[in-house]
Amino acid sequence: MIVRYLEAAIAKAIYEKLEDGTFAGRIPACPGVLAFANTQRGCQIELRSVLEDWVLVGLQLSDTLPVIDGIDLNKKAANESLASL
Repeated sequence: MIVRYLEAAIAKAIYEKLEDGTFAGRIPACPGVLAFANTQRGCQIELRSVLEDWVLVGLQLSDTLPVIDGIDLNKKAANESLASL
């Protein structure tokens, strides 16, 4: 599920070429997820890395993450007793 979430978020990324010729990328639905690099491909790679870290930290801290394309990482897993297995 996390991989699908990452792919859906990256698909919504916005990239801009800056005045100095470098690139900036951001994902509007994910506050603070932004990256800079010399090439657009490098920016895409860096943005994915930033997004992965952002999601992992958010999950660890129990932050509410945005629902992207219907993928909700905020749902808590249901605990089943061992007897039901």
